[in-house]
Formats: sequence, structure tokens, C-alpha cells
Amino acid sequence: MERTERFDVLLVGGGVASVRCARTLRRRGFDGRIMLVGDERTPPYNRPPLSKELLRDDLPDELALAEPESWYARRGIDLRLDTMVRELDVGARTATLSDGTRIPFDKCLLATGAEPRVPHIPGAERALLLRTIEDARAVRAAARPGTRAVVIGGGFIGVEVASSLAALGVEVTVVELTAMLWSASLGAELAAWARERLEGAGITVLTDSAADAIEADGVRVGDRLLPADFVIAGIGVVPRVELAQAAALEVDDGIVTDARHETSAPGVFAAGDVARVDGVRVEHWHAAREGGERAALAMLGQPPTPHRAPWVFSEVAGHQLDVVGLATHWDETRRLGEGDRFAVAHLVGGSTVQVAMVNGAFPVEETRSLVERGSGFMEIERMDVSAG
Repeated sequence: MERTERFDVLLVGGGVASVRCARTLRRRGFDGRIMLVGDERTPPYNRPPLSKELLRDDLPDELALAEPESWYARRGIDLRLDTMVRELDVGARTATLSDGTRIPFDKCLLATGAEPRVPHIPGAERALLLRTIEDARAVRAAARPGTRAVVIGGGFIGVEVASSLAALGVEVTVVELTAMLWSASLGAELAAWARERLEGAGITVLTDSAADAIEADGVRVGDRLLPADFVIAGIGVVPRVELAQAAALEVDDGIVTDARHETSAPGVFAAGDVARVDGVRVEHWHAAREGGERAALAMLGQPPTPHRAPWVFSEVAGHQLDVVGLATHWDETRRLGEGDRFAVAHLVGGSTVQVAMVNGAFPVEETRSLVERGSGFMEIERMDVSAG
């Protein structure tokens, strides 16, 4: 199917990065033609509730939408659902959709996201994954009170899913390959606290344990079978770079971009989980939202907003967890607060690189600013944990 009209901006991917890009373009006065192409049947939605409120059925599905469905027509955005971009020709500035339609464009944003890793073990096809709203509905349908579930993976998704399932009356076991929850990325103190809270909610946590196979009636861990009515795998995601690779864009653990989100092809940008921006790829909702906004400013030739410190919000057995900053290592750990309202700060050379806050111990935006400045612990300490 041949199409003659040209779109000024083509947004590839039905997630929050594309929506925020479109929103920012319109708010900055851009009146050109915008097309947003998403491969799901549901209009773009926020993914964090999938393992939390949506899984527990605490939130109607429509309230997870990034914008109401009517918003796109009101803003003059051509929304194409259940459609994929099959081919991208960055030289000719054309995209071919899954129905054969060719779309000429001026600028393009690639926000194709990521897909869940599938365990490389026998029976992996039996595992439920959690990346889409349809996935959440499938897990919710399986999660009947009294059923047994094994969650493979003790990272953010695994901990959140286990917490939500336990709240639904499911008997849950978490199997984590490493010695600590979150693969020790948040430190031993917070991992121990989280484990205690999960176990207090009736969840069995097995660390230093490998899922060797998924069988019809459970998960094999060594010579032990963990009985399960259903199994969920939450062992991370892989950036969806196939379209970019086929278009000969530079790819290295994501689509490589500069600080303005522009790829190796001028006029083609990337944001969200798929983008490795200025050497860093962040798989968090706030990074996708803010990345889409910065890409829009770059398309308009306007100065981009500064990069913010990463921020991920999570849940642990009914407790709120906010993590600001991204630390691969640290040489000092400090804790402020007591009980279930506290913060753990990680420092490198006296500068704070990451702060994990439980139950709103500190104001998030103020903490982000301190981390961005590389503040020392004394500045963190001046914030009153009782007033967070």
C-alpha cells in the first residue's frame, strides 16, 4: 500500500517515550504532522503499574494509559495501533509498516523499548513473562487465592510481582541466582531488609539458587522441586534493537546516541529502554519519559534539559522504595532513619552516587538534585528524615 503524504515526525514505539516526545512537541508550538506507531492493541500506557496496581487489580486498566485515547486526535497525532515498522530507510527517510504502507518522514524517534529475557532452561516456554498489559492480565487470571507460584528472579520486577501475588493470597517462592536480592545492586543492608519484609509477608526467598528447569508441576532447583501452579520469569530485559540494526544504525547494548538522543543517522533519535544515551542505558520509566522530552527539544533545535539522576520507584511487600542514582560500586555506605522509614546512601570518594529511600524517607526531587551535584553525606544528612 503506497502512501503519499509525508509526516514531519514519526514516533516508533507505543510507550511513554513516544508520548512524551509528541506532548513536548505540541507544547512547544510544533504544528507539523506526527504519526505514532505502536505494535500493541492498547494505546500507549505506563508500564510500572503492570507488576503493582494492575496486577493486584487495584487500578482499572484505562487509568494506566499515558494519555486518554481521545488525546491523540485532539492533538492532531495519527495513532496507529497493532502496527509495526517493518523496515526503516534512514537515507531515504521512509518507513515501511507491517501492512506494506510506506511513510515518508522528516525526523524519527525510535522508542522500541525492550523485551523480557527468557530463561535458557528446559521448559522455559511454560513461564509467564511480564512486559505488556496483556501479560499482566494473564498473570492476574492465574493468581487465584491458594495457588502456588514461583518467581524466577529477585530483581525489581521479581520482588514487585512476588509482593503483589502474596497480597492476592498466592503462595510465592522467589528464586534468585545471586546472594542478594537485586543482585546486590542496592547493597547488603537494603537487601536484608527487603528479604525480611518479603518473608514477613509469607514469601519464601531462595538466594544463591538457580532454576534448572520448569516442569509441568513446578520449578527444579538442583535436586529439589518447588511446586507451582504457575511460574513467572523476571530476569531482566533485552533492548529491541532489530529495526535499528537493519537500518545500519550504531548499536551497542542499545541504540547508541549522543547526549541529545540523536543516533548515528542525523535526524533519527532514540529514547527509552532501547537507547544508550551518551554511553548509558537506563531501563526506568522516568528515563523514558524525560528522554522523549529531550529528544523532542533536539528535533526542534532547542537546548535540551539537563540529564537527571536516574530514579526508579518500586514496592516491597507493601513498602514504598525510591532509588535515586545509578551505582555500580561504592566505597562507603551510610544509613539515616530507623525502622521502616529510612535511607541508605552509597558514596564514592565522599560524593553521593545513589540513595535508596524507604517509605518516603527523603523528598525525591531534592535527593535527585543532591546526587546530581555529587553532594557529600553531610548534605544528605541535613535533610530531615522525619519530614520526607
